[in-house]
Amino acid sequence: MLELKNISFQAEDEGKEIEILRDINLTIENQFVAVTGPNGSGKSTLAKIVAGILTPTEGQILLDGVDITDKSITERARLGIGFAFQQPVRFKGITVKDMLSIAAGRDTDISEICNMLSEVGLCARDYVNREINASLSGGEMKRIEIAMIMARKSRVSIFDEPEAGIDLWSFQNLIRVFEKMHREIQGTILIISHQERILNIADQIVLLSDGRIEKVGSREDIMPALLGVGQPCKTLADKL
Repeated sequence: MLELKNISFQAEDEGKEIEILRDINLTIENQFVAVTGPNGSGKSTLAKIVAGILTPTEGQILLDGVDITDKSITERARLGIGFAFQQPVRFKGITVKDMLSIAAGRDTDISEICNMLSEVGLCARDYVNREINASLSGGEMKRIEIAMIMARKSRVSIFDEPEAGIDLWSFQNLIRVFEKMHREIQGTILIISHQERILNIADQIVLLSDGRIEKVGSREDIMPALLGVGQPCKTLADKL
């Protein structure tokens, strides 16, 4: 179980303290949770705080009752928290097979690598020995990083706008991957997204606005308000 208690975060901008998050309280227990809201509402900051990239100005983060507020991203990874960046990191000289083996915590065979890459829509023959460098597109990097999170089988898997740079076919495959992860790993999935199709498969939706939680509820409770049922037709992205 992941618990955020009274989480606030301030950052300095041109000599002034700007409040990015304000008194966030949230409990997630083995759920698929989508965090959405307008640009600048603090969504990515919240994801980075859970992952350990940023330290909250105030508040506590508990994982299964243990305070991990001051633990580093490395320590949290060892505890089972995985994070997929909005812009994946590249590692010159390290192959896709190397990274998937590192993520899995063991030397994986080619058959396993093939299965992992196939899950995210990549041909293993073309990618298994490729270096994770500038020769890979943003969409390819995103899919490889998602495969790494799958290989890790994290207790808490965090994705910051996983749809960024993904083409339509890959996005449809991505939805299936998230559903399978949630079904098989039985852990927590926390996704930052504006995408209606991702929100529609979430157990719970968290709506952030101006650094605060505006609403929390099931997709049945939250989606009609987000989509403005009964109002002139607009996309979810337009509304956010």
